[in-house]
Amino acid sequence: MILSRKSRYGLRALIDLGKNSECGHVSLASIAERNHISAQYLEQIFAALRRAGIIRSVKGAQGGYFLAKDPSEITVAEILHALDGAYHIEPEKLQDDGISQTVQTCVIDRLNEAFDSILEEETLGGLIAHYREHHVSADDMYYI
Repeated sequence: MILSRKSRYGLRALIDLGKNSECGHVSLASIAERNHISAQYLEQIFAALRRAGIIRSVKGAQGGYFLAKDPSEITVAEILHALDGAYHIEPEKLQDDGISQTVQTCVIDRLNEAFDSILEEETLGGLIAHYREHHVSADDMYYI
């Protein structure tokens, strides 16, 4: 399974938004700059996330974005579905000889069930926590 660029950028931007929106809303330009994503492309991503009810926006000169609910309530499956529709593996079209079609369907269905299980269990809150545990920023460095 390969995540689309839209999904990868969306996940990065949401992790950024989650960790930076604790004190208020965050501008799209600042998220785009920190993550090296085109602001125009990020606008498209955030429009889809807003339609899905994952984020909300504040308009105006001091406007920005914030998460619509607690990050622990937003699943990765929900995010991927908002950005790309489906993330399941599609079975390939085979000549129906009975056995190979049945085996393929069983394998693909099992893998899709496993993806569902993993992506519905993983939350944005978990991704943010993981990022914080493993990211060392320049602000954390001490010099003598």
